[in-house]
Amino acid sequence: MSTTTETRGETVTPATPAVDFAGVIALLERGRTLATPVLRAAVDRLAPPMDTVAAYHFGWIDADGRPAAGDGGKAVRPALALLSAQAAGADPEVGVPGAVAVELVHNFSLLHDDLMDGDEQRRHRDTVWKVHGPAQAILVGDALFALAGEILLELGTVEAGRATRRLTSATRKLIDGQAQDISYEHRERVTVEECLEMEGNKTGALLACAASIGAVLGGADDRTADTLERYGYHLGLAFQAVDDVLGIWGDPVSTGKQTWSDLRQRKKSLPVVAALAAGGRASEDLAQILAADANKPEDEFADFSEEEFATRAALIEEAGGRDWTSAEARRQYATAIEALDEVDMPGEVRDQFVALADFVVVRER
Repeated sequence: MSTTTETRGETVTPATPAVDFAGVIALLERGRTLATPVLRAAVDRLAPPMDTVAAYHFGWIDADGRPAAGDGGKAVRPALALLSAQAAGADPEVGVPGAVAVELVHNFSLLHDDLMDGDEQRRHRDTVWKVHGPAQAILVGDALFALAGEILLELGTVEAGRATRRLTSATRKLIDGQAQDISYEHRERVTVEECLEMEGNKTGALLACAASIGAVLGGADDRTADTLERYGYHLGLAFQAVDDVLGIWGDPVSTGKQTWSDLRQRKKSLPVVAALAAGGRASEDLAQILAADANKPEDEFADFSEEEFATRAALIEEAGGRDWTSAEARRQYATAIEALDEVDMPGEVRDQFVALADFVVVRER
């Protein structure tokens, strides 16, 4: 690999952490239990048919409007928001408005991303734009973003204003990251540094906000909030690195997406850019293939066989892109954990932050 890649690779922690799955599941369930009633009440404010479209997206109803117990996602962000309130010495319930606001922004981005990326499946069922049309996906996404600000500002406190500023800043960065992601799809070359910047915006910024917003609502000072943001930012990069591996080699039964999902969308994800930066025969062969792909029209690219995508995946792995990305996930994990040492918080709360980070790094492997 290139010098930059090798330098990054040397700093990773060698071992994959053991996960307290029971403890993590309890944290995630607590986040869902406390946040979901407030989230449902927020969605009920939307005018028809946006309320039912949003309910479908969250998994509360099926495409025909019948009650459903769909997969609403892992709920990592609400769990972080409640934990961050405890890090500031407040009750976890103090973080609920922040948890809901972050979840609304996250789902605003999912609705728009699915449409822009042409994804037809999310959480093992058809995406909103596929069922209800592109216009509804755009409108409901916009409405969820607006609701996020309302939920916070209705608190009417100084802390709510501080939290709202952090959320809007994170949202702008998230949108920057999505714009970068789209622009990279038709570029022949993207550097590892550019990819990390994009993923830091697209994923890291909102997880950083989730990890600090409860603390802000609980009265934490800016230094504490900034440090918790640093934890969340690097956790987001670890999360995205794992997601990038799953986006190419993940089992569709687990991911709810097509095989070779990111390759089908020509995404310049970390495994791809790391493989291109590696040098060597596999890297050169991959570069030639992707350069040709970039010039192909969408309809021709969509007709590729499974074998053609499998060939690209094999070259990425042979060039070292898969291993490097897994190592980068562990390095970002280690950086996130280091940030926790700078915050004076109860030991139990720190352990729960660590357990969530462990879960992010090893999930679905």
